[in-house]
Amino acid sequence: MSGHVSTTGAMLTSPRCGAKTRSSGACRAPAVRGKRRCRMHGGAKGSGAPKANRNARKHGLFTRDAIAERREIRALLGRVQRLLEGT
Repeated sequence: MSGHVSTTGAMLTSPRCGAKTRSSGACRAPAVRGKRRCRMHGGAKGSGAPKANRNARKHGLFTRDAIAERREIRALLGRVQRLLEGT
């Protein structure tokens, strides 16, 4: 049994993840080296959201040109409405 204790010592002394679990306790899994969370709570390589929100740009709704075009259309509609109200 003493052989087992000597091989698990590093794991037992490593920092813990500490993420809040569904049972409102702290996760007791060891944190990934160089990170503050375990592999299941975002410490693994490639985990988490991408650096830029590429999905927001797929439809082009918020490009500079699209915003300027909508602004021009609103201004044109405002002028037309004022013109119609004046007659």
